[in-house]
Amino acid sequence: MKIVFMGTPDFAVPVLHMLVENGYDIALVVTQPDRPKGRKQLLSPPPVKVAAEELNIPVFQPEKIKHEEEWKTVKEVAPDLIVTAAFGQILPKELLDIPPKGCINVHASLLPKYRGGAPIHQSVIDGEKETGITIMYMVEKLDAGDIISQKAIPILDEDTTGTMHDKLSRLGADLLQETIPTIQEEKVQAVPQDQDLVTFAPNIKKEQELIHWDSPARSIFNQIRGLNPWPVGFTTVHGKRFKIWESVVVSKQTDAEPGTVVEMTNESIRIACGKGTVLALTKVQPSGKKPMDVSTFVRGAGNTWTVGMRLGEDAHE
Repeated sequence: MKIVFMGTPDFAVPVLHMLVENGYDIALVVTQPDRPKGRKQLLSPPPVKVAAEELNIPVFQPEKIKHEEEWKTVKEVAPDLIVTAAFGQILPKELLDIPPKGCINVHASLLPKYRGGAPIHQSVIDGEKETGITIMYMVEKLDAGDIISQKAIPILDEDTTGTMHDKLSRLGADLLQETIPTIQEEKVQAVPQDQDLVTFAPNIKKEQELIHWDSPARSIFNQIRGLNPWPVGFTTVHGKRFKIWESVVVSKQTDAEPGTVVEMTNESIRIACGKGTVLALTKVQPSGKKPMDVSTFVRGAGNTWTVGMRLGEDAHE
């Protein structure tokens, strides 16, 4: 069975490796163009391109894949199946109709929940207890195709978007490995998505990075781990951005105004949050510095902090 694989970020790389390791004929890899990256804005290839070149698979990098002149390269390959994983574009119907076995997508949520570009971030931010992988047939509408297979995994309190990304990436490869034979043998019993249960997870916006201390500690805890390792939640201190990488919900209550430092130790800085709750900061990043644990911060730049000072008073989204 000849396959065209379409994907872009790190999430898609284990899926590509699985297909190759299982002997599938990957005739072409389609991925996004090289983009400027980092402070120096050096042109960098997407992770899927790097992996494909290491595997000696031809790579095609269209800016868009909307019109025939942009996807005719795929048509010329004449694939039996198109597999996508975090490719980043909706495919036109003419392209979806090319492979006789269809076009399938490996999506990092339990659809119909969390359609869109940031399902891992949003599931952690929302405090979900589980998420998973859905393999579905692709249609022109965003993540709306019939479900072929699903597998769930728990989201633990110690999980971040980073850890869930890696778990789901591996799970996606494993579930696809189990699913492709049913597609080859035409034994799929796809199930339409329940439209009443649809939710969306669009790409993270800048305003979602700002911590609002009047939210309950648990909500802020979920926000912080949901934005770790990218783009990282922040507050402000003396007008400067102060990123918070890790935190712990504290059982004690406080009467202090949200955002107030209520206790400082060598192990944590405790902040008043909404509804009298308290959050302990454990890993932080002052402006212009690298991330550090709180004990390092308190001994250095944080030695001017005092109980009673307020965070986020001068914040601007």
